[in-house]
Amino acid sequence: MTNTATCPCNSDQPYVECCEPLLSGDRRASTAEALMRSRYTANVIRDVAYLLRSWHPSTRPDTIDPATIPEWCGLHIVRREKGMENDREGVVEFKATFLSQKDVCRLHEVSRFIKEDGQWLYVDGDIQDNSLPGQRRGVKIGRNDPCHCGSGNKFKKCCGR
Repeated sequence: MTNTATCPCNSDQPYVECCEPLLSGDRRASTAEALMRSRYTANVIRDVAYLLRSWHPSTRPDTIDPATIPEWCGLHIVRREKGMENDREGVVEFKATFLSQKDVCRLHEVSRFIKEDGQWLYVDGDIQDNSLPGQRRGVKIGRNDPCHCGSGNKFKKCCGR
């Protein structure tokens, strides 16, 4: 990513000021939402090391195959419960879009986080409703239709690239 690129987490901040310092280890997430956003960004750029490092050991998988990570193209935070700087636990509900064989699919999850030794960690999440391959077919979208990720751009100039 370039120094001027907008962060993939849809914060409208430059990547170098938003999630990059978290992924590089220069800074810790101050809130559960900040960790959620950084984990989304790590998925976008397939930073498996960060995903594992920010996952609570009690629920963390041994490995993640980067080839299994879909092409993420949009994040929307629905709500937050607790998860602020002085909290010990938090919940972040989000909707994220991804491409599957040029279909736009959605993941809607309520994620749980805990803070241990001053560091926020992802514990687990409950999928609410979704459109995942093999379960429900994603929404067909035309190249000139607005992108479902919420960017405001046409699909062909956004997630359809």
